Amino acid sequence: MAAFFIPSINLMGKGCLEDAVDNIKAQGFKKGLIVTDKVLVSIGMVAKVQALLKAEGVETVVFDGAQANPTISNVNDGLAILKDNDCDFAISLGGGSPHDCAKGIALLATNGGQIADYEGVNKSAKPQLPLIAINTTAGTAAEMTLFCIITDEARHIKMAIVDKNTTPLISVNDPELMLEKPASLTAATGMDALTHAVEAYVSTAATPLTDAVAIKAIELIQANLRTAVENGDDIDARENMAYAQFMAGMAFNNASLGYVHAMAHQLGGFYDLPHGVCNAILLPHVQKFNAKTCAGRLGDVAKAMGVDVSALTEEQGADAALEAIKTLSKDVNIPAGLTDLNVKESDFDTLAENALKDACGFTNPIQATHDEIKAIFAAAM
Repeated sequence: MAAFFIPSINLMGKGCLEDAVDNIKAQGFKKGLIVTDKVLVSIGMVAKVQALLKAEGVETVVFDGAQANPTISNVNDGLAILKDNDCDFAISLGGGSPHDCAKGIALLATNGGQIADYEGVNKSAKPQLPLIAINTTAGTAAEMTLFCIITDEARHIKMAIVDKNTTPLISVNDPELMLEKPASLTAATGMDALTHAVEAYVSTAATPLTDAVAIKAIELIQANLRTAVENGDDIDARENMAYAQFMAGMAFNNASLGYVHAMAHQLGGFYDLPHGVCNAILLPHVQKFNAKTCAGRLGDVAKAMGVDVSALTEEQGADAALEAIKTLSKDVNIPAGLTDLNVKESDFDTLAENALKDACGFTNPIQATHDEIKAIFAAAM
């Protein structure tokens, strides 16, 4: 049996932020907690959203403490503000970090306990407080998924909370909110979206439904990411990347992921590194390992990335996919290897041990040994 999870309402395209405000008003909400970061406060985006809501009679308070890799402390701090202000819904505004932080807050608001209680799959009993997720980057798809990634500062690991009750009520992808983002952020989030699509496509839980959106996402990323990085004000490239990351989200939200994410989570939790960059570096190395069992599927990835695979064997097609991924990474200025991020070989044992416990790895096409994960880390240096 396959299930398919996605928010009830998904708003896409230029100017859809105003539609989102209408939808929030129609829900009858009175007071919301906006979960965001200090950058979006400083550039005035949070004030803009607050003003639109206030004009419709909806009050808001702001928690701007979501870190790049949101922590247990961030969740607890935001929850305290939500409770102190009797908020009846939450809004996440930003990229994956505010979305994940807000999911953690909204889940605890209704279920109680500590966020670590919900590490794993479907551990909560009740739906979270209603969450409206307004996206400002094209990458994580956290605005529409049931994944919530929170860093446990004490253990130096990222907890994967995979729970149908963290699915937002409304997702909002307005490309006008994605303009003027730094090229490095655009590149990292775009490669994150590519990783979502590729891992979902080779996942053991893939279905015809997830396959269709994964392949289309790869085609759109191949066609638009370079432009979005080079010219951040190209609204068409931004809109196509918004669709691409959303479709990649539809794919992995329902087919799950693989070892790229399981390993990248450890790098992020251990060294506080940018998630999309870790994914981009690991992606070809993990897929080289996977090619032993899914070369044909990787050939499909190569075709979606513009390679003529008609005269290639399955193995050659898989190799072509790896080269196309590396070329795209290089073109958008992703670092060449983990050495550039100051990852230490002496930490491989710990990183590999924790990666094998990460729920994202359970649907990888091959189950790896501890030494095989270490070897992939080594190859990615």
